[in-house]
Amino acid sequence: MATSSSSSGITERRGIPGAQFVEDVQTYLNQLGLDVNSALAFLQERLQQYKVVEMKLLAQQRELQAKIPDIEKCLDVVATLEAKKGTGEELIADFEVSEGIYSRASIEETNSVCLWLGANVMLEYSLEEATALLQKNLENARSSLEVLVADLLFLRDQVTITQVTIARVYNWDVHQRRTQQAAATAITQE
Repeated sequence: MATSSSSSGITERRGIPGAQFVEDVQTYLNQLGLDVNSALAFLQERLQQYKVVEMKLLAQQRELQAKIPDIEKCLDVVATLEAKKGTGEELIADFEVSEGIYSRASIEETNSVCLWLGANVMLEYSLEEATALLQKNLENARSSLEVLVADLLFLRDQVTITQVTIARVYNWDVHQRRTQQAAATAITQE
């Protein structure tokens, strides 16, 4: 997933540009052809871009974290239906009709279930097909969550590097101004 640019050492992960750690601010500014204010503006803009991407990734993470338990519940229901199949036992279930309103139902022995696929689409599957589909969806959701967590870790590293770079550029500029001011004071005192 991560690729790197050989010349500058900047990495990228799934479209998230990597931040460059700056050891020598003067060289950094010369390479970019920017003055201090332009470099700081560029770095602040990049930091804001990282924050926007982080918000999007966190929203996706919350959605997946909510989706995984729902899939697991569906798998449990299908497993219960399969376990009761052929036993002749009556299955009683409470289900939510509306917010705060529940009803009790007696579920007859069945060989199929209907699953919501999204976009107002529901399909009927055999119990075996439903189990296979739900297992696949659960695996996909878990792997997507792992990728998102890795992306967030990468992104947080880039935010930290960018913040450190902003501080280094700013401090370098303050040091340069003080040096120039001290030199100007020394010349006027001679």
